[in-house]
Amino acid sequence: MYRLSTDVGGTFTDGVLLDEKSGRVVVSKVSSTPHNPAIGTIESVERFSIPLRDVSFLSHGTTVVINALIESKGAKTALITTRGFRDVLEIGRCNRTEMYDALYRKPRPLVPRFLRLEVSERIDANGRILCPLSAGELDENLGILVDEGVQAVAVCLLNAYANPEHEIRIGEFLRERLPDATVSLSHLITRRYYEYERTSTTTQNAYVMPVVRTYLDSLEDELKRREFGQVLQIMQSNGGVMAASVARDMPIAMVESGPAGGAIGAAELAKVIGYENVISYDMGGTTAKTSIITGGLPETTEQYLVEGRPILLPVVDLREIGAGGGSIAWIDEAGAMHVGPQSAGADPGPACYKRGGTEPTVTDANLQLGLLDPDYFLGGEMQISQELGRDAIRKVADHFDLSVDEAALGIVKIVNTNMSGLLQSMTVKRGYDPREFAMVAFGGAGPIHAAAIAKELGVPTVIVPLNSGVFSAWGMLMADLRHDLSQTFITPLDTADTGAVSKLFGELEDRIVGVFEKENVEKGAITITY
Repeated sequence: MYRLSTDVGGTFTDGVLLDEKSGRVVVSKVSSTPHNPAIGTIESVERFSIPLRDVSFLSHGTTVVINALIESKGAKTALITTRGFRDVLEIGRCNRTEMYDALYRKPRPLVPRFLRLEVSERIDANGRILCPLSAGELDENLGILVDEGVQAVAVCLLNAYANPEHEIRIGEFLRERLPDATVSLSHLITRRYYEYERTSTTTQNAYVMPVVRTYLDSLEDELKRREFGQVLQIMQSNGGVMAASVARDMPIAMVESGPAGGAIGAAELAKVIGYENVISYDMGGTTAKTSIITGGLPETTEQYLVEGRPILLPVVDLREIGAGGGSIAWIDEAGAMHVGPQSAGADPGPACYKRGGTEPTVTDANLQLGLLDPDYFLGGEMQISQELGRDAIRKVADHFDLSVDEAALGIVKIVNTNMSGLLQSMTVKRGYDPREFAMVAFGGAGPIHAAAIAKELGVPTVIVPLNSGVFSAWGMLMADLRHDLSQTFITPLDTADTGAVSKLFGELEDRIVGVFEKENVEKGAITITY
């Protein structure tokens, strides 16, 4: 039997196959298909030429969720909330995430104001119903949802974390009266009491749900046609995997699924070779990402931002910039050169790919400097053109009256400086000394740049894993099924009802066991930590 994983990136889709009997590892890398990522995924799987009925485990990481959020290509979404709270998404925390950015703008809500609908109801922070839910207002709101052709509805009521009764009733109403729309209820996403963050998370979940369901339906259909008979596992942002059936209702947990696989892989590799503290450095075709592993575990955060919008769920703490192999070198109006965040992506890709790209990229620069072998790119499956890459770089070289080699070196130095700043933000600015860490460098472009960045930061050891170009996919093979639940319970410590606290923990355990049972996991195989 085999274990298989696939990771969809902005430029390439990676696959890793593990023969469970022999331990042999085989890898694949194909161009991503942004118009339908499932096509690239299936092509990656088919490269292994094995019957999928012999695959016992298949995990999958994808950029579908984060792309939909960044590019604002989700579903037409409405929000139903408690009367008086429709503007929570607009008001936020009344702060500036970028204090000294003169051009700072608050993130635009994914739901326009006319689709943020209110209902009369009120539950207090202890879960007591102060005002019953108005059924008549639900009927009025239904007309608006139908007239506007809403595809997804987020329901987030004040204090629903303490008592979800009204949310449950609204969910039942919508599923009966608006069956073609998907519904996200905040108490099923997070039971935390941060109203803005809970509303933001629920709204983002609703916004991407139809997109993710369409994608997973397509992917699962293609896998079943090829006789795959197991449960498709989806990589989560928290470093675990979940069944596709769970991901259909909780797609926001996939927001950083691919990069989280890399962090898990770096942590597992570091343990094997005796390092507890490492910097995970992943540079692909479109972005560069870094995370910190301390004590053998990736650091996580529950205040993750995507385009300035908070997600109140555990996420492997990643920092990311638009600096990858496909990042384009360009000259601004003042005559200064920049690299990224614009990327040539998978289509047309860097100029040297011979697919019609004409802009100079980091890959073109690395090729010009002799850091890439034009006859052995993508494992020898793809020939790249140094001449076309040179022609693209010449645009930059001529502007500064430099040779092509000098311009290429300038491109590489700029991108290295950008990435050094990224790694400093994860280490020095958090009180970590990078000299006390090793670096695990992976991704299609990571190992090429790792030594220069490590030297800049004083990192003494750089670890380049085998098959580093598909390492995030390898990390997904190491991930366990995992789910995180939390619940706000407000009480003075000196008068806390220990019986109520114990009951709450019991309810959390029952809920999380229920999720695992939905994934066909036996209760005896579940480990619960607090």
